[in-house]
Amino acid sequence: MIKKDLENRFLRYVQIDTTSVANSNLTPSSNCQFDLARLLYQELIDLGVSDVYLDEINCLVYGRLKASKGYEDKVKVAFIAHMDTAPDVSGTNVKPWVYRNYDGKDVKLNDEYALNVCEFPNILNYIGCDIVFTDGTTLLGGDDKAAISEIMTMCKILLQNDEIKHGEIEIAFTPDEEVGGLAKDLDFKRLGADIAYTIDGDYVGYYSDETFNATEAQISIKGKNVHPGTAFKIMKNAVEIGCEIINMLPSERPNNTKDRIGYYHPHGFKGNVEEGKLLILLRDHGKEEFNKKIEIINKIGKELNKKYGDETINIKYANSYSSMKEVVDKYPFMIQELEEAIKDAGVKPTHLAFRGGTDGSSISARGLPCPNISAGYENGHSRFEYVPIESMEKITHILLNLVKRLSKIKMEKV
Repeated sequence: MIKKDLENRFLRYVQIDTTSVANSNLTPSSNCQFDLARLLYQELIDLGVSDVYLDEINCLVYGRLKASKGYEDKVKVAFIAHMDTAPDVSGTNVKPWVYRNYDGKDVKLNDEYALNVCEFPNILNYIGCDIVFTDGTTLLGGDDKAAISEIMTMCKILLQNDEIKHGEIEIAFTPDEEVGGLAKDLDFKRLGADIAYTIDGDYVGYYSDETFNATEAQISIKGKNVHPGTAFKIMKNAVEIGCEIINMLPSERPNNTKDRIGYYHPHGFKGNVEEGKLLILLRDHGKEEFNKKIEIINKIGKELNKKYGDETINIKYANSYSSMKEVVDKYPFMIQELEEAIKDAGVKPTHLAFRGGTDGSSISARGLPCPNISAGYENGHSRFEYVPIESMEKITHILLNLVKRLSKIKMEKV
């Protein structure tokens, strides 16, 4: 029953194009996200969820499951998932299909693309499962429509089963996570939660209670252009100075770091002799290490201004997100109960210090503790993406187990 409901929901949701648009000035970045938002709005009403609301400006959907009688004083928990899919691969005209009882062989998606076991060995973990694939021309959208399916199915089960007692449960579906939206328009007053969990990410059983601290160093370089034939001791080449900055950086880069080690990532340069703009992403889990990276960038700027003249280098920072850990650690029961809920589903909990950011990073920074629970998809942002229906079923049980455990906890002010 749960498995079939999850499958039907997921196949329905992924066929709705919700691709977000990078560097858009619109909110949401793509109007098509409203197509899914309006569907979810109506489905929540049809399920009997209370206080269902669609933000027609910012494209957010809210709902509430009222506390069981006698459980009104228990912690109020929100479950949050995003509606958009990544612009890396097309999300238009998604054609999902189900490989029943997967047999461990290569999977032909179309005449050009196949998911080969030698390239994607993780699929061997799902032999015997029913797995949803695309036809290879688009991504699937498990990121994050698997999570939406799980949350909706959880709601249906709780509303149809009075025996499962729980405190108040808040639901929110957000836009533009894939393009750095960071749930910026999520209304905490309307949400009304004490704590929250985002549902996002791949294999079953992992969770993240810490992410990178992140910023982008935006370095403007002012050069001086004269004819090369008469440039001796006059020309100041902004292109060469940009290269000099990169060579002065410590060696940590995304391609040679892993786990909790942060990095410097020069990812964009535009310019000519007279002016240049260099963009460097700075990432680190530890706040002290992160601040040190900023100090190093500032030191490089000072050294080059001393070498080439004041105002040659100008540095601005575009802060992206901060690690959720500092906030989540104030509520240790959140992770303790989550780990037990995962175990209750027969799965081994796996802690992941996530090498990136989530909506939960921003939500936590705003004061609402919000770690992340995996959603069960694999190979997200790719035409090789797939979702085992059994994984969605496991995660739905994890969410139900977590709800049961949190029903015993009163929220204490920190």
